[in-house]
Order: sequence, then C-alpha cells, then structure tokens
Amino acid sequence: MAYKKIESYDDKVTSGLIENYRSSIELLGEDPEREGLLKTPERLAKAMQYMTVGYQQDAKAILEGARFTESYSEMVIVKDIELYSLCEHHMLPFFGKAHIAYIPNGYITGLSKLARVVDVFSRRLQVQERLTHQILDAIQETLQPLGVGVVIEAQHLCMMMRGVQKQNSTTTTSAFSGQFEDGRTRSEFVRLISANLIGK
Repeated sequence: MAYKKIESYDDKVTSGLIENYRSSIELLGEDPEREGLLKTPERLAKAMQYMTVGYQQDAKAILEGARFTESYSEMVIVKDIELYSLCEHHMLPFFGKAHIAYIPNGYITGLSKLARVVDVFSRRLQVQERLTHQILDAIQETLQPLGVGVVIEAQHLCMMMRGVQKQNSTTTTSAFSGQFEDGRTRSEFVRLISANLIGK
C-alpha cells in the first residue's frame, strides 16, 4: 500500500487524560468497568488530542510554505469551508462554515492552505469571535494582501443542547481588513459568498 494514515499520540498526555476521564465517568454515577465504557476513556483521550491538534500547528508556516509570486490583484474567495471546533466555555462542539477572501498584493497562496488555516485555529478550545480574527490575522500578516475578509456561520451545541436550548440559532461573525473595510468591496464579498454560481 502506497499510502498509510498513521495516528500518533503522546503517551504521557494520553495516559493522564485516560485517568481523568475514567474518574469523570465514575463521578457521573457510571461504572467505568462496564463493557460499553471500558475503552471510552482511551477513545476520548485520543479524540480530544485530535480535536485540539491546532495547538501544535503553525498557520503562518502553512501559508508561507505555499506562497507564490503572482501579479493577480482581484478578489480570491474560498467559501463554505467546513469547520468543527469546541466552545471553550463548555467544551461542547460548534460547527459551520467559514468564508475567506483576500486581494493579493504580489503573493497568492495555495487554495487548500486557506482551509488548513481554518483547521489550525478551529482545532482548539475556542470562541467564534476570536477564531474569526485569528484566521484574518494569519492571512494578513503572512501574505500582506490589500485586504482580507472572513465570515463564519456556526451552530453551537452549548446553545442547542443545554441552557436556552434554541435549536435553530446560527451565529455569524465577521472580520475585515484593508480594502474590505470599504463598503463596496465588502458588499461584493457578501454577495459572492451568498450566490449559487455553479448551480449546486
């Protein structure tokens, strides 16, 4: 087989998390030795490391690794980038889509790298407001474009499963820099991310 997906976990972190999750299951009134729960602490320990892998990744290095000189100076948009993150207040998931645009100023980046930047910052304990600005800042500082626009739409299980229990609520956040602070450029971006241009 030419390709193998290999998962690697820190043994010390994994064993510590397993012990903590086993204790948590017991404190909740369950039996961690019950067949269905026997391997749950290990699974959860590995899942949490995967869902917070962004702490070990560098968004700027990802962008710099695929930065190319190019004279193109019109808006570049990658929309509907799926994102999954964990709310830092309750450690419950929030999920949705990110829409990113930038106007190059001598440099472009590989399109997939924008999606990877979303993953770097979403795979952490987060709030949506900070996530939006972190994505923008990484692109602005690395590519130094004429402007960046980021819009995130997400649903938060901390609002849907607990508390106010509002099942259909969506949170939208945005951040803009440079030419996207101009109303006309911002309106064009919003129009394009809302349009169905390829007939899906």
